[in-house]
Amino acid sequence: MRPKPSIPSEVEEYRDERWCREGARAITTVVAAERFIEQVGFTACMTDSRRPGPSLYVAVCGRRDAVLPRQVQKDPETSLTWTLKDQLLRRGKVYYAKLARGKTTFIAPRLLPYFNAIWGVRPSDERRRLSSHARAVLKVLRHEWEMASIDLRKESGVSDRVAFTRAIDELQAAMIVIPSEAVYLPKFTYLWTLAVSRFPDGLMRRVDRDLALREIARAFLTSAGQTIPGELARVTGLSRPDAGRGNRALVAEGYATMSSPGFYELASGVGVNSLLVASLGR
Repeated sequence: MRPKPSIPSEVEEYRDERWCREGARAITTVVAAERFIEQVGFTACMTDSRRPGPSLYVAVCGRRDAVLPRQVQKDPETSLTWTLKDQLLRRGKVYYAKLARGKTTFIAPRLLPYFNAIWGVRPSDERRRLSSHARAVLKVLRHEWEMASIDLRKESGVSDRVAFTRAIDELQAAMIVIPSEAVYLPKFTYLWTLAVSRFPDGLMRRVDRDLALREIARAFLTSAGQTIPGELARVTGLSRPDAGRGNRALVAEGYATMSSPGFYELASGVGVNSLLVASLGR
């Protein structure tokens, strides 16, 4: 078995700054959370240090080694992350949904055309690519625009809870439906709406697939400083060939260099972080 590639300490320090993994940069407000998402481009919501990539939960903790506790109900950092997630949904300034591989992800609006080019399902492809339950839920939402889970189950005819959850997850992964608000009283439920109703500019703009792969790779490399083999694919849900295409496009552009197969770094002329450039000996 090959040893797992290690990330240099100077790159980890760069990520500490960019991913808010320092106590002084810890996220405590919804405005700070929106700034963080805009800076990194996209981030997981509730992953911890055992998963690669930026995470809102880790940024709330403000430390590199943050691990979700077994009993999350009474953990203040988990509670704050959940509260911020609800506030972000309500404000609607960043995109949030369960995307590739079922991972809840925040996306800055500037990156939506690129994510949609990879994972979005066009209306002309819905009958071929969406299940009958997903299409039934979507038909109701296109008429009502916003509806709570329990009402949406009733109106769509997808009354089975498991089947409904699968349909909603399918529509989220296709970047068609998003949660617009979490409601706790009289009992917990989500309100669901059409993604294009909140983010029409980003989701209606058509871009080339190769451009999309390059810009997703750019967003991650800019915030990470360096990527190791398979890292971009694990973070985004891209296939490894597609992740490689995106990274190699950055090399061709001069934005990145490849020190060895699978290892990509910001090029010396990229003015993202002078400390990183200096520490890498360029």
